[in-house]
Amino acid sequence: MAERDAIVVGAGLGGLAAAIELAARGWRVRVLEGASVPGGKAGVVTVDGVEADTGPSVLTLPDVLDAVLRAGGSSLADELELRAPSPAFRYLWPDGAALDVAHRADETLANVGAALGGAAERELSSFLAYSKRIWDAAAPNFVLGPAPSVLGVAKLGLRAFALVADIDSLRAMERAITTRVRDPHLRDLLGRYATYNGSDLRAAPATLNCIAHLELVGGGFGVTGGMYAVVRALVRVAERQGVEVRCGCPVTRILVEGGRVTGVEAGGERLDAAVVVVNADVGALLPGAPGGLLGPEVRSGLAIEAPRSMSGWTGILRARRGAPRAAHTVLFPGRSYAEEFADIFDRDQPPVEPTVYLCAQEACHGRAGWAAEEPVFVMVNAPAEPATGARDPALWARVEATAMARLRGAGLADATDTLVWRRTPAELAARFPGSRGALYGAASNTTFSAFRRPANTVPKVPGLFLASGSAHPGGGMPLCLQSGRQAAAEVGAPTG
Repeated sequence: MAERDAIVVGAGLGGLAAAIELAARGWRVRVLEGASVPGGKAGVVTVDGVEADTGPSVLTLPDVLDAVLRAGGSSLADELELRAPSPAFRYLWPDGAALDVAHRADETLANVGAALGGAAERELSSFLAYSKRIWDAAAPNFVLGPAPSVLGVAKLGLRAFALVADIDSLRAMERAITTRVRDPHLRDLLGRYATYNGSDLRAAPATLNCIAHLELVGGGFGVTGGMYAVVRALVRVAERQGVEVRCGCPVTRILVEGGRVTGVEAGGERLDAAVVVVNADVGALLPGAPGGLLGPEVRSGLAIEAPRSMSGWTGILRARRGAPRAAHTVLFPGRSYAEEFADIFDRDQPPVEPTVYLCAQEACHGRAGWAAEEPVFVMVNAPAEPATGARDPALWARVEATAMARLRGAGLADATDTLVWRRTPAELAARFPGSRGALYGAASNTTFSAFRRPANTVPKVPGLFLASGSAHPGGGMPLCLQSGRQAAAEVGAPTG
């Protein structure tokens, strides 16, 4: 009988978190992953015997990961070793300004004072207090619980007005930053947090300014052995609970009979289940989606708000060791940073002069590199499958050449450094059906984006639940884990 059987489609972070939480509630859980290895977008590649992460590069909100592991009878401390590299981030500008962000906020503020002056230090201190207020108000209502609804906020009555004010949702992120911060370098640093969920700095609600609190105060951690160590820990804990994690087993259809979910088809086999949790892009469930998981007769009511979030061109640089690198380096462009968002969201093209991000995986995660070189992750933000030239190799060759020229010009790469792996948004889209290459589902570019993001329960299809970065509460490592936790909470315990 399938009354106690749950199937999770996809072994990404959200799927593995959901599996652990479901098993803790008494379900018999199978995780079916189409790829040959688990992890989803938290991927890994091995080049000449050296392993490097190809996805997330920093861990924030470690308490969410700890909660998942504790549901499985373990803990973060038992499974993983976190690292607090110093400096954590190094921000560089073409005008010669440089700022090191430390793991502790007081050290970062002192660095800001030394690099940018006392006025900038005071501005950042005030901004961090503001961003904490946003997080304290937003977390229980928009992140660490069920998906929010306009009706739910309305039921708060007069308290709703205070909530709207606290989360600063009626202003754009850029406007809130420029109102509070005069230093142009700090404006760039704080504006970059819009990219953490792939949104447009000029349009995203100022609520997203809470990300500054999460990273600059809460800390951005490395993980000994690389970010893929998190995937391995989740799989270990899940399997100790009796969860079956089956890779190389793509699900081709979610079965809906009599108006409710009855299981899946995978590898030509029917697998019955009372509950199916989908850890895939919501786009794979939409009517008419190529290779869609739901039949055309199923009216799920699901939709994705336009536009899609950012994607990115990414690569692994085999970089000759020289002066020690910061764990993370951000090289800003010489032109206005807002032009990067205009290129991506208005012009539907990769940035003409992009910000280039690096993660030095030896410094950040203690990964072992080659004998004379280290693995460095490189990323340039880009549109999700731009309408023109998305699959044109020449377009991405130009992006790569521009990024490498900027790195070499800034002394961050030399002529002998080579890219040994790269991925375009089109290739990301092919790997994750329905995503169009977007990293975080829909962009959060309106006041109501949080209300329009798909919830973890699909009310029109009983038994169907969502756990991914394209569902509530959104993308990024901790939010994907929270999506899995919330999906399992809404499933509850088996009744059979």
